[in-house]
Amino acid sequence: MTSKRLATILSGAALAFCSWAWAQNIELKVGYPKTYIVKEGDTLWDVSARFLTEPWRWQEIWDANPQVKNPNLIYPGEELILVFRNGQPRLIRNGDRPTIKLSPSVRELPSEQLAVPTIPINAVQQFLTGQRLVTEDFLKAAPYVVSLGKEHIVAGAGDRLYARGFVGKPSNRYLVYRLGSSFVDPDRDDVVLGHEALYIADVSLEAVGDPATLVVTKSTREILPGDRLLPATGDAVYSHFYPNPPSNAVEGRIISVGEGVTQVGRYQVVVVNVGTRDGIDKGDVMAVYQAGHVTNDKLASIPQKRQSASYIELDPNKQGGIDGLSVVIDRIFREVQEKGTELIQQVTKPGVRNYQTVTLPEERAGLVMVFHPYEHLSYALVMDAIRPLYLHDSVRNP
Repeated sequence: MTSKRLATILSGAALAFCSWAWAQNIELKVGYPKTYIVKEGDTLWDVSARFLTEPWRWQEIWDANPQVKNPNLIYPGEELILVFRNGQPRLIRNGDRPTIKLSPSVRELPSEQLAVPTIPINAVQQFLTGQRLVTEDFLKAAPYVVSLGKEHIVAGAGDRLYARGFVGKPSNRYLVYRLGSSFVDPDRDDVVLGHEALYIADVSLEAVGDPATLVVTKSTREILPGDRLLPATGDAVYSHFYPNPPSNAVEGRIISVGEGVTQVGRYQVVVVNVGTRDGIDKGDVMAVYQAGHVTNDKLASIPQKRQSASYIELDPNKQGGIDGLSVVIDRIFREVQEKGTELIQQVTKPGVRNYQTVTLPEERAGLVMVFHPYEHLSYALVMDAIRPLYLHDSVRNP
């Protein structure tokens, strides 16, 4: 056996052992149900949170039936049963218990559109089909609105507009965007990680040319000359995320909590400064941590600096009036001449504070799940919030 083959086997064995060890640490929620019937309006996260203290570990206890076309999906009306196999918890569908198979078959369930989504999809839909994160150069290279015609200063649904800058054959449908907020690296304020492209409207191509003619089919705000056009993908909204920890160690921060907002809670969208270049993928769950605040420890004194024998009282009456002040100023002048300028900071009486200040440890404040990663940034949804989350809170592996 070659050393390379042996290394591969050992690596695989180590990975298998780590996966087994990880599964052993599954912690069931106090008071977990033995059975649960999935309801309309449930999300996969909500269902798993009924059984687990760490809902993103759903797949580690989910006993997916290979006979089902898409075994990872669950549907309203299904009964889930918690069983134990070899001492480990497993979730099964009622009807998925082992039976004698007489012939190969695939049990069909309703279409994926009827399956329970992982998260409330309405909370993130605009960020999947509209808002997006881009570089400024990328947006500036896109086709642009050059005119709204002589009758209009701004355009809305039903109006025509004219655009230039198309490269190659134009698409049949475009989304109109406008450059929005800039996202700056929290550790280097001279580095811009990206920009938010604000969704403005849907338009369809009516006539090819320079400029091309397009018709507004839907708009959320008025279109202006200079707005940019990006091809519409036509993709269906992706709702079936599979929560899991990031594949490698990740550390970042929340760098946006929405315009005009200072704090966010559950099911609100944030931007984090980690993306695909950091190994982030759809469904990755990260814990949010907040820095500990500074408090006063009045039982722990701070060492006092060596002080001058002479000092100026803040209360002139304690100095003996003008005469006393003149005497102490004379003493201070001589001390400075003799001992140097290190006494300059010691010529006033110390303040009353003689206690230490202590920074408390950071605390876990919630969980976020990435639903739309980009290269340097990602949109993430707040799944749990023990307390309000703030700009610049830290995010890392849960």
